[in-house]
Amino acid sequence: MKKTVMSLTVTATLLLISCGQNKEQENFGKSTEEQTVSITEATPNPLINEGKELFEGKGTCVACHNPDKKIIGPSIKEIANLYKTTNSNIVAFLKEESDPIVDPSQYEIMKTNFSITKKMSDKELQALESYILSYAD
Repeated sequence: MKKTVMSLTVTATLLLISCGQNKEQENFGKSTEEQTVSITEATPNPLINEGKELFEGKGTCVACHNPDKKIIGPSIKEIANLYKTTNSNIVAFLKEESDPIVDPSQYEIMKTNFSITKKMSDKELQALESYILSYAD
């Protein structure tokens, strides 16, 4: 009985020691910044996920906007970059409280979606904005 307990103790100790060594070896040579980036990428902002769901679902935005290319409306990337560089408010636009800045010629087409976005909560609109701005350079 004593030999079995002793064997289990030694085995457990070796496992704990070896696990700790692998962790050190995995991070060896990587800067703290690289490690932080991988952690951040693994745990995205929950607002972005919610915004993506709204964009592709309830908001019907995906019918006119693609991440990287113009379909009917400008690409999400184009929208994000312009709103970011001009420090403009996407939520205000979706509430129809500010003028269009990306492609004013498409404003009449976009007006049909204001009936949807105006019914969204502030949290939902902020989630949509977070999702869109996640495409900014």
